[in-house]
Amino acid sequence: MEPSEPLRRQPASILLTTDRLQLRRVTLDDAEFMLRLLNEPSFIQNIGDRDVRSVEQARAYLANGPLTANTDSGLGLWVIELKDSGEVIGICSLLKREVLDHVDIGYALLPRYWSKGYALEAVKRTIEYVKNSLGLDRLAAIVNEDNESSIRLLEKLGFRFEKMIRLNDEVAEIQLFLSDRL
Repeated sequence: MEPSEPLRRQPASILLTTDRLQLRRVTLDDAEFMLRLLNEPSFIQNIGDRDVRSVEQARAYLANGPLTANTDSGLGLWVIELKDSGEVIGICSLLKREVLDHVDIGYALLPRYWSKGYALEAVKRTIEYVKNSLGLDRLAAIVNEDNESSIRLLEKLGFRFEKMIRLNDEVAEIQLFLSDRL
């Protein structure tokens, strides 16, 4: 996909804020952004190909997945926006996967926002939320073993490699990291 104008949204219910960012629940209005993010080569390589190739497919993906995942428990998929402009730059998620013992934290940013500290800022604030609002004492994170920048970020935040796992029989092994006690 060709880079285009930054995506901005109308004001929405903000869940978490940092000095530069705000995180809110994903909505169907985020379909265009999700289409862009899901088709980034880095997303496909590090997270997986969701086979979403149109805005309509992105809406269906959101409606049948992220909009239904764990939202009653304070978990789910959140959009990361720049606080000063409302520009959508990425996602952060808290999901409880059946194959993991702990809630899984995940994140992805459009490449043009890498190396600016946004992922660290969003994940750090999300960990504070998990500890203070959800009362969880540990988090899991899964990452491809060649995704060095995500591994460094997780280690900086106190996560340690636990073991190699498969989320299901159809995917390659990935690394499971666990947080130190929150």
